[in-house]
Amino acid sequence: MSEQHNNDGQHPPRRPAAKGTARGGRFDGRTSEQRRTSRTKPTGGGQKRGGGGATERNRKGHERNRRSLSQRSFSASAPSQRSRTADPARLVAFEVLRAVAESDAYANLVLPKTIRAHRLDHRDAGLATELTYGTLRNQGTYDAVLARCADRPLHKIGTTTLIILRMGAHQLLKMRVPAHAALNQSVSLARERIGSGPSGFINAVLRRVSERTADEWFELIEAESKDETERMGFATSHPAWIVRAMRQALAAHGRDPQEIRALLEANNVSPVVNLVALPGVGDLREAEENGAVPGELVEGSALYSAGDLARLESVREGTVRAQDVGSQLVARALAAVPIEGSDRAWLDMCAGPGGKAALLGALGAQRGAHLVANESAPHRAKLVEQSMRPLPEETYTVLTGDGRSITATLAREAAKLPGSMGPDALFDRVMVDAPCSGLGALRRRPEARWRKTPRDIADLLPLQGQLLDAAIEVTRPGGVIAYVTCSPHAAETQNIVAEALESGKVHLLDARAALQAVALQESGDDGSPRSVLAGEKDPGTQPEVHMKRGAPAVTDAASSTAQLWPHVHGTDAMFLALFRKK
Repeated sequence: MSEQHNNDGQHPPRRPAAKGTARGGRFDGRTSEQRRTSRTKPTGGGQKRGGGGATERNRKGHERNRRSLSQRSFSASAPSQRSRTADPARLVAFEVLRAVAESDAYANLVLPKTIRAHRLDHRDAGLATELTYGTLRNQGTYDAVLARCADRPLHKIGTTTLIILRMGAHQLLKMRVPAHAALNQSVSLARERIGSGPSGFINAVLRRVSERTADEWFELIEAESKDETERMGFATSHPAWIVRAMRQALAAHGRDPQEIRALLEANNVSPVVNLVALPGVGDLREAEENGAVPGELVEGSALYSAGDLARLESVREGTVRAQDVGSQLVARALAAVPIEGSDRAWLDMCAGPGGKAALLGALGAQRGAHLVANESAPHRAKLVEQSMRPLPEETYTVLTGDGRSITATLAREAAKLPGSMGPDALFDRVMVDAPCSGLGALRRRPEARWRKTPRDIADLLPLQGQLLDAAIEVTRPGGVIAYVTCSPHAAETQNIVAEALESGKVHLLDARAALQAVALQESGDDGSPRSVLAGEKDPGTQPEVHMKRGAPAVTDAASSTAQLWPHVHGTDAMFLALFRKK
């Protein structure tokens, strides 16, 4: 679930001042003539506006502006010299953010297409990428700032206006963009994409934002937070419920809950693109010739930061593709678990969009196994077919059906199965990459943190349990099932494992050892080779699982689940549990 995913115009005419233009970010309702008159008169003992001395004071003697005029940044351009046309990079970011807000699109899918559509060069593509992801990651923080700078609640501000305000706040508070440029470009973008009406409001609010530095804003808002969870949520731009859930997840998977700050901050770091070469089909030579470097956790992988992947022929052909290294590790772990007896029938029950299925299929093809890749949604099943095309046709079959009814799907589609499989086929290896909250991929899909709620997780839990139950039913005795989620949330991971074990139909295997076995090796302290997933990067924990009614534990010292973490392993927070059918 976590596969991956970059000029100023003509001179405008002078525009009339909008009614209610803000002073210091607050709308005072005066006409433009009243404001011009007031600027020529000293008030409250302060110097007149534009005098370069003390800030203007109101009738009660309070400063209207927090900074002195010499500290504030205004556009040096006359109105006739200000840009009317949106900067191409900002326009791309705006279009992506609008698609995310209005169509529930994923930025990592929309952004590359939009960059190519606008034909941005490498520099502008980088700016568009930073604006898009930076604005999404810090949305909660910027909303807290904007709420203190606008004259109305944020929910009463139009979606497109709010998008431009957030983009402007990102430029002012997190990027090295001069204030006058951030304001000028934000207003130009508003004029081109929304209209001249909201541009005055946007200009006024962003001027108010520019009156404080990022540190000053953060100190102010953190001081107003009601507790440590809310403060951390603001500081790292995560909803408070996610802060609590991640802290609990760390404890549930055997790590120190005090790592929570490092985990949340890792969610705000742009991930380096991970590449995988499909075993027996692709190789990384072309990527390495274009700047890719070998991966640090698993064989057949590389790290790529040289721009648009579509430039690489191997990527266009599908023999090399972007895939988080956590996804690579769990697929390889399932394929490598020792089993006795037949090993020719493999199943991926929830295969869309096809990244893990392609890797699993390539590994199986090398050993004479046939992979059945099942996906419930027809449009995602087409993505699976596209992802599998680099493999020999006789090594895989793509089916469309609800994973919970996989037996019925196999019976209905029996004609598509190879001769060695009948409608009552049982499988040797089964992958359940269950639909989940995706909380483990927030660094890659930052918009998800603002979309998800605790209710979403509660709604997914029955589905996850039912999919795992169905997978157990179609696995032969002695076969292996991998339960995978891109979420560390305890309800989606350890609790589902406990329910499966309570059925008495499976044993829990050692997922820690399985991941360590497929990871790269390094020299240990004594010079002997050891897995790069050992020591501080050990992903395993022994879950505390008991049978109902106080019966003895159903795990032993050789049983473990495995959880990868962004702040520890540099991967998505991928969870793996391995079971053997009794």
